[in-house]
Amino acid sequence: MPIVVNLDVMMARRKMSLNELSERVGLTLANLSILKTGKAKAIRFSTLEAICEALNCQPGDILEYRPDEDDR
Repeated sequence: MPIVVNLDVMMARRKMSLNELSERVGLTLANLSILKTGKAKAIRFSTLEAICEALNCQPGDILEYRPDEDDR
């Protein structure tokens, strides 16, 4: 999939656990885990905004576009 979720990288940079992020953002651990592992099919802008606020980052720090090798 060409969209890569770097949530775990930003959490590590901020030294924040999944539990702490879950509490700050108001999402369940299960939903954050799905997002963190890249298994999510979509994300609401309000969720992305809350995550960026909690991690003090930009959406581009969390989401990255990497084209498939076949697309090149």
